[in-house]
Amino acid sequence: MKHARVAYDGLIQEATVNGDGVQLLDGRLVTEDEVVWLPPVQPNTIFALGLNYADHAKELSFSAVQEEPLVFFKGPNTLIGHKGKTVRPNDVTFMHYECELAVVLGKQGKHIQQAEAYDYVRGYTVANDYAIRDYLENYYRPNLRVKNRDGCTPIGPWLVDKEDVHDPMNLTLRTYINGKKTQDGTTADMLLSIPQLIEYLSSFMTLYPGDIILTGTPKGSVDTVVGDEVVTEIEGVGRLVNTVVGEEALQNS
Repeated sequence: MKHARVAYDGLIQEATVNGDGVQLLDGRLVTEDEVVWLPPVQPNTIFALGLNYADHAKELSFSAVQEEPLVFFKGPNTLIGHKGKTVRPNDVTFMHYECELAVVLGKQGKHIQQAEAYDYVRGYTVANDYAIRDYLENYYRPNLRVKNRDGCTPIGPWLVDKEDVHDPMNLTLRTYINGKKTQDGTTADMLLSIPQLIEYLSSFMTLYPGDIILTGTPKGSVDTVVGDEVVTEIEGVGRLVNTVVGEEALQNS
């Protein structure tokens, strides 16, 4: 089942999505164009993985060998919904998308073993975790400005139950800019799998329902500019649409 959070008729509502449209929790059936799409999950802790695909690490001139995951946190301010707008600052030269499988946890746990990891997963959604390479600083502050800007991470459109995704470690990821395919990869190429990531994170901290793990992106980092429509899609999960706007859009809103 596909679960969504939308704004409709002045209210934020839980909903499900099927071939007939968007079924609101209050029983009304509306079309996908009639709602404002919100992030499908109200997040607890957001974990983000860096360099979790060998081809992407090579693309950025980093070693593909990791003894431990490169993990950082993101604030809830970063998330926006399907068909949202992400600002490209006027002073940057390279802002690229990152199509990522987002794993949403549904159960509390600590010291979770890989064999039991999927028992703690609620479902999956699509994330586009934009990065500004101009802001990449140094070892001590590697991703704060790069990854924690307001609205820099579209997510959605919906959350797909884990039972409806047969093999999350064998899904195609693709990105399109203005209809042209620019990224094509597979979750099979992750350096560290979903069970490995859950085992690692839970080895030193408690994981909770609503925690989100952004699992990294394959190669294909292409600059995006104001006016671009960026579509990130993951096989069996969803198709997420986002538009890049300039800082002037904030001044006029």
